[in-house]
Amino acid sequence: QVQLVESGGGLVQAGGSLRLSCAASGLTFSNYVMGWFRQAPGKERTFVATIGRSGITTNYADSVKGRFTISRDNAKNTVSLQMNSLKPEDTAVYYCAAKLFIIGRTYDTSVSSYDYWGQGTQVTVSS
Repeated sequence: QVQLVESGGGLVQAGGSLRLSCAASGLTFSNYVMGWFRQAPGKERTFVATIGRSGITTNYADSVKGRFTISRDNAKNTVSLQMNSLKPEDTAVYYCAAKLFIIGRTYDTSVSSYDYWGQGTQVTVSS
C-alpha cells in the first residue's frame, strides 16, 4: 500500500530554519505530483507548495514564497521542504501529499485533489 512518512519537524525560534522530508513507498513515485500542506490548530488544512513529476515545475502559497523551497529526488522517492526565515505563524502540522499526474489537475492546490497523505509532522516556531 502507499505510504508517505514525514520527518524533520521540531521546535525552532523565529528566523530559524527547518528541513522537512517525506519518504514515499508503494507507488511509482515519478508518476506523482507531490505537495506539502499544513494545518494549524482550529484551522483548515491549507496548501503550502507543490512540485511536478520532474521537479522542474513548482508552485507556492503566497505566504511562503521566497522563504520555502520544495524539491524532490525521484531516485530516492523523497520530497523535501526547506523552510527558512520561519515565523510564528508557520506553526502547524505539516503534511506530505501525493496525486497521480493527470492533465488538468496538476495546478489544483485543493486538499481534495490529492490521493494520498502522510501522518504529519509538527513544526513549532517560537517568537
